[in-house]
Amino acid sequence: MLESGAEILDIGGESTRPGRRETLSSDEEVGRVLPVISGILKRRPSAVISIDTYKSQTAIAAVAAGAEIVNDVSGFLWDDAMASTCATLQCGVVLTHTRGRPEEWSQLPSLAAEDVVQVVKSELRERLDSAIAAGVGENRIVLDPGLGFGKAYESNYPLLARLEELRELGRPLLSGVSRKSFLGRTLAPLRGGVDADPAERGNATIAAVTASILAGSDIVRVHDVRAALEAAAIADAVLAAVGG
Repeated sequence: MLESGAEILDIGGESTRPGRRETLSSDEEVGRVLPVISGILKRRPSAVISIDTYKSQTAIAAVAAGAEIVNDVSGFLWDDAMASTCATLQCGVVLTHTRGRPEEWSQLPSLAAEDVVQVVKSELRERLDSAIAAGVGENRIVLDPGLGFGKAYESNYPLLARLEELRELGRPLLSGVSRKSFLGRTLAPLRGGVDADPAERGNATIAAVTASILAGSDIVRVHDVRAALEAAAIADAVLAAVGG
């Protein structure tokens, strides 16, 4: 990934993917991620590492091992100690908007298309204010609207199309659309009504990455780095042409 042009490596030890949900203790999670972080930094000391965790103890261990960013998919909601921990660590932070827990996502009521952006914006503002109140430096925070995280299929596209409105919160935006299930659902009519599997969502991912950059995302979290980098180059050129 680094050789392909990735600027940050996001390392996680516990899957939050519905249907593949894991629940690990901090010790188990640390046992998975620390050898990876240490191995990468031994080979590439200048690499920027993000730890994908919602557990404060994992964050502490990962930052001690060299991670510079804590990427919390819960937005500091699933571990009461995470905000103060990140304030003490003085690390970078990604706060993601998530509705409920992964095992609850399929039962959550849908957000209307006209409401989803305002709900995400309001709740991200609450998470941002809470993090700052806990002592996390505002300039250390990036916001993630959580595409696919507790949002029904039909809610993701209005949110993606209107990412620019979230820039009013005053922080950079991260978009994670790579191989998400809502992309697979969109491709179903082209595949006999069957959702595309994650491995078959590459082209759709590049389209969504391009759309998210054009809509206001500053950072994109991807699996296929080279293809996304080329898509980003085209999107950036379009934005430059219109003064964006």
